[in-house]
Amino acid sequence: MQPVPFIPWVWRDPSWVDPPEHDQDELADRPDTGLIGYEVEATDGGIGKVDEDNAKVPHDCLMVDTGPWIFGRKVVLPVGTVRHVDHAERKVHVDRTKEQIKNAPEYDADDHDGYRSRTDEYYADSYRLMPPML
Repeated sequence: MQPVPFIPWVWRDPSWVDPPEHDQDELADRPDTGLIGYEVEATDGGIGKVDEDNAKVPHDCLMVDTGPWIFGRKVVLPVGTVRHVDHAERKVHVDRTKEQIKNAPEYDADDHDGYRSRTDEYYADSYRLMPPML
């Protein structure tokens, strides 16, 4: 049996689809996601929040404002890295470490295809190196 390949652009956890009630005016302004403002947790601690500019990236990504953690840089994570969304705590848990996220390819809105290709390769390699989860 061969392992299932990691596809970074597909949600693995359905917990994001059933968000808590939101103000309808808020959703009218940002219908792309109910996750804006959620804290983002790597396996070894917090990395920032889902940014208000999340609508500027493709729907299969999350833009995260890292604040001072990596000098105010915004990172774009493929949704396949999301392990679980906790709506009660308003947290998105990803299955990568801070270092792995810091070293991920930088998003380039002018070269979306190049970004996807670099990101596919980066995350596919890192998932191959991961021990199997039980």
